[in-house]
Amino acid sequence: MGLIRTLIVDDSAFVRKVVREMLSRSPQIEVVGLARNGADALEMVETLNPDVVTCDLIMPELDGIGFVRQQMARKPLPILILTASPQDAERVLEALEAGAVDFVRKPTALANEELLLIREELVGKVKAAAQAPARVLAPPRLAPEPFAAQPRRTPANADIVVLGISTGGPQALRYLLPQFTPDFPVPLLIVLHMPVGYTALFAEKLSEISRLRVKEAFEGCALQAGEALLAPAGRHLSLKRTPSGQVVVQLSLEPMNKPHRPSVDVLFQSAAELYGPRVLGVVMTGMGDDGKQGAAWIKARGGMILTESEVSCTIYGMPRSVVEAGLSDGVVPLVTMAQEISKRL
Repeated sequence: MGLIRTLIVDDSAFVRKVVREMLSRSPQIEVVGLARNGADALEMVETLNPDVVTCDLIMPELDGIGFVRQQMARKPLPILILTASPQDAERVLEALEAGAVDFVRKPTALANEELLLIREELVGKVKAAAQAPARVLAPPRLAPEPFAAQPRRTPANADIVVLGISTGGPQALRYLLPQFTPDFPVPLLIVLHMPVGYTALFAEKLSEISRLRVKEAFEGCALQAGEALLAPAGRHLSLKRTPSGQVVVQLSLEPMNKPHRPSVDVLFQSAAELYGPRVLGVVMTGMGDDGKQGAAWIKARGGMILTESEVSCTIYGMPRSVVEAGLSDGVVPLVTMAQEISKRL
């Protein structure tokens, strides 16, 4: 791929200037235009044909959500949302539902060190977004038919499902979870890479459209069949067995050397140590390789790993790392992932 042609959309001249400076420092990114609102951006996309758009949420005339909806209806395009704070969480999730590929913190008048961290995140996500397929990423409005776990004469293959997902994850989970029936026979634990302040609301949104009970995990939370627990942002999620034999959630800042908190690796390793061969691990869309080490732990204990196929991934990074390490027992597109998970329980 050549230079990543990027359009910046924000009603603040300061933010447009700072984002332009941040992106222009990368030799792989070319800023091709600056738009003041969504209405201007729609016109500029048509004339400039950018590869990626960074877009503010709250703007006059046409806001970020309106821009995402109209642009995805005209010509699907990777759009990154810039958000000022977790107070915008509901709007951010609405933009992701409309088809935005990811979101990132908006630079403000911050200290240089924090600006540097934001720059690294922004540049990394623009590069990742450029790899995303040019298609509408939002799931269909009508939930697909549910897939119940098929009754078997033999004992169940797994006592727990652990799932790791990142970029493109909110859209994929909105598609996947409504397909499971309320009598899903085991607990489902999910690590989604998302900034602090967003996971509780996202769990609520998932619960509204799902037959499963979906909630953000908390310290000491007991695992139950028919319930999906979403790891809270900013804490690693692991598992422990109480003296009474019940399995509960542990939340921790440790280990500190992981690039993501929560980490898929931490959850997967913990599940493997506690459940041995009775673990089904699932690695879905996302950049990087979080989940590869954890998948190795699950496989070493005799468990099973499914990976999302490249054809449906927003970013084929995490699943690719597992496949290339020889750890995947099945490569499955999103459209049949729920069915495949249910078959293996």
